[in-house]
Amino acid sequence: MKTLLGDLTRTRLGLAGALITTVSAVLLLTFFALSLVGFEGGPYFGLLTFMLLPAIFAGGLLLIPIGAWLERRRVARGGAPLGRLPVIDLNHGPSRRRILWIAGLSLVNVVIVAVATYEGVHVMESPAFCGSCHAVMDPEFSAYSRSPHQRVRCVDCHIGPGASWFVKSKLSGAWQVVSVALDLYPRPIPSPVANLRPARDTCEQCHWPAKFLGDRLKVLTHHDDDEGSTTRKTVLVMRVGGASGPGGQGIHLHVSPGVEVRYQADASRDHVGLVELTRPDGSRRLYRPRRSPPPTAAAVAPGTWRTMDCVDCHNRPTHQFRSATWELDQLLESGRVDRGLPFVYREGLKALGAEYPSAAAARQGIREELTAFYGRERPEVLARRGPAIDAAARELADAWGRNVFPGMRLGWGTYPSLLGHQEAAGCFRCHDDEHVSEDGHVISQDCGLCHTLLADGETNPAILKELAP
Repeated sequence: MKTLLGDLTRTRLGLAGALITTVSAVLLLTFFALSLVGFEGGPYFGLLTFMLLPAIFAGGLLLIPIGAWLERRRVARGGAPLGRLPVIDLNHGPSRRRILWIAGLSLVNVVIVAVATYEGVHVMESPAFCGSCHAVMDPEFSAYSRSPHQRVRCVDCHIGPGASWFVKSKLSGAWQVVSVALDLYPRPIPSPVANLRPARDTCEQCHWPAKFLGDRLKVLTHHDDDEGSTTRKTVLVMRVGGASGPGGQGIHLHVSPGVEVRYQADASRDHVGLVELTRPDGSRRLYRPRRSPPPTAAAVAPGTWRTMDCVDCHNRPTHQFRSATWELDQLLESGRVDRGLPFVYREGLKALGAEYPSAAAARQGIREELTAFYGRERPEVLARRGPAIDAAARELADAWGRNVFPGMRLGWGTYPSLLGHQEAAGCFRCHDDEHVSEDGHVISQDCGLCHTLLADGETNPAILKELAP
């Protein structure tokens, strides 16, 4: 063993490689043991243990043969040898033991690298790793952490199953690392993502459109900007639909089995041009905007179309950034902001809409806005309800921090939801009474296609009294 170590470290480079490998192996095994007993340490612990240390370990191993190769070149050029090279003779006892030692050490190295590689991939696929690029991913990770999919790994939606998309994601991730390191990433992150994997390969691993058969009751709560912040309810029966075959109907008919909707749009997908519908019986119908020229062969060429899937409507299924009105409505409805404060909806909305350079500045500015209003207009409320005003300011500041990230140039309305037509055109991109086929069929704007309105902005809807007397 002493002779073997001498042969491996006979050069300075080989000696350095042996030292680097030994130290990194000890650290790697120590940290791995800590992870087995439950120590977490955050995403950086995983990066250090299963990515950085294995890379250093492998680099040290490479230095040993490189040192030997450089030594051979030096000797070949006439330099004095540092010593005789080992002779491999399995009939010779010392040589045989030397080979066994090398084989044993190599096996240990292979096991260490294999375990580190497996754990490294596991770390890279964890949500904590995806959210560790603070400047870029802080908004997305913050939204993910409070989303309906917070227990679903990022890779399950952004990559999905299969080796080909795994390789594509790693190649894309390599450039993302460079862009973050060199500050080359765009602000805000462009949406929609052009090369996102089709939803049928990811979303439909859990969600199947045809299973959402039937109607769903939905109650929307809004508030007026009057003194009492009057609560109003809109009650809808959503025609979710989703059955396949001739009986298919409702919203999910767009993605039912056998139905295919394709369309052409600009890069933002806000403005839709040609639309093509294929039904289960194979019949097709092409719609075009009334004011656009007739479609040419080039305009309908394959490759310029997008097949409609889940994210064309559910464009923010996880990374949801709400509007200021939505946040304030929810805060008042839940009681986290006291609706008994005069004009709290109006003034809260005004405070949320102001520009602040940071979350800390927003927290201070929102509190100052509310305090100044009540001190000026309702000093008796400020004196009597000071704690309630402070609590309202804290909740508003938290809502601002969940949706506005000045460092990424992300503000209210940067990423509107296309689910419906409240924050953006949504359904009306196609259902606008302007897309017409050659035989006169129109993509209707009829509200009854998607929902039935049971109450519209009423303070005490009768339907809710009947459902919950």
